[in-house]
Amino acid sequence: MSEARAMLDRLVREEFGRVLATLIRVIGDFDLAEESVQDALIKAMEAWPRDGVPDNPRAWIVATARNRAIDQLRRRRRLEDRQEVIAHLTRLNLIRDPEPQMDPYPDDRLKLLFTCCHPALSLEARVALTLRTLGGLTTEQIARAFVTSRTTMQQRIVRAKRKITGAGIPYEVPGPDQLAERFGGVLYVVYLIFNEGYAPTSGPDVLRPDLAEEAIALARLLRQLCPDDPEALGLLALLLLQHSRAVARIDAEGDPILLEDQDRRLWDREAIEEGLSLVPRALGGGGPFAVQAAIAALHARAESPEDTDWVQILGLYGILQASVPSPVVALNRAVAASMVHGPSAGLRLMEPLSGTLQRYHLFHSARGELLRRV
Repeated sequence: MSEARAMLDRLVREEFGRVLATLIRVIGDFDLAEESVQDALIKAMEAWPRDGVPDNPRAWIVATARNRAIDQLRRRRRLEDRQEVIAHLTRLNLIRDPEPQMDPYPDDRLKLLFTCCHPALSLEARVALTLRTLGGLTTEQIARAFVTSRTTMQQRIVRAKRKITGAGIPYEVPGPDQLAERFGGVLYVVYLIFNEGYAPTSGPDVLRPDLAEEAIALARLLRQLCPDDPEALGLLALLLLQHSRAVARIDAEGDPILLEDQDRRLWDREAIEEGLSLVPRALGGGGPFAVQAAIAALHARAESPEDTDWVQILGLYGILQASVPSPVVALNRAVAASMVHGPSAGLRLMEPLSGTLQRYHLFHSARGELLRRV
């Protein structure tokens, strides 16, 4: 792969959400901003291999996208309605971030995240729109994640964008009076994005590290916004601890490696240490992300599968099941019970889940393993 193509791939992976958020803030038009960024990336694919990678690749993408947006606005009818926007685009230096004293939230991704996760939108629309704008996923990829058609997902995203425009949903981080009631919903969307990277619901990939890393970046932003919120700490700890095993989770052929078979020397110790440092403060709130982070911490601390404290893990899954009951949590609790009390105990707890989780492949693999052990 050429240097130019490698640079462009890295830029798309690491900066797509930031660049798009900047354009949306300035233009106020999701579709135009997205089209402009995509056109800029296409031009980069043509120009960079020929002319070389610019000194500031991100600034090149932003400036090219801005110019494309200006051209499109000028071509539209009722130009007089757009003159102020055009003048604003022309004046504004999009390459620099706003001065901290002028804007308490200088990272545009944070504002875009709260816009995409507004409670006026359905949960699926929030996740889909966030994946599209900040995660950089295509409509096809999002449709596969939701196990629906591309047309249905495209309509869902279009409706979400129209609702943001029609309802006048502001492009901003909500004030203190609304932040508390909306914060949990945004954390949950970031959690779902990470899950799609950690264990894609469809497609050939065993994991999508780029998506998981984007979720971690968003979790860091939310922790900066509310540094003492236990669930923000818990979410970041959980994502760091889970993602620390990414390299060890697949073999050379791209096939998954079970936790008990992973080479723990490959785990990211720096990420583990950071995650472990957050868990005690997170547990003070007792929320579901904190409890999940505590479970992940027990796995991370174990130097071998035999060292895993399954008794504590079983107790934590019991707490989690009581606070946020779900079939998947119940399945994990059954697996933990099998490690403490034997496979027959785990199978008894799994039996009531056979109908609800009939189409969940991990249910069948876990049950098959316990039957093998019996």
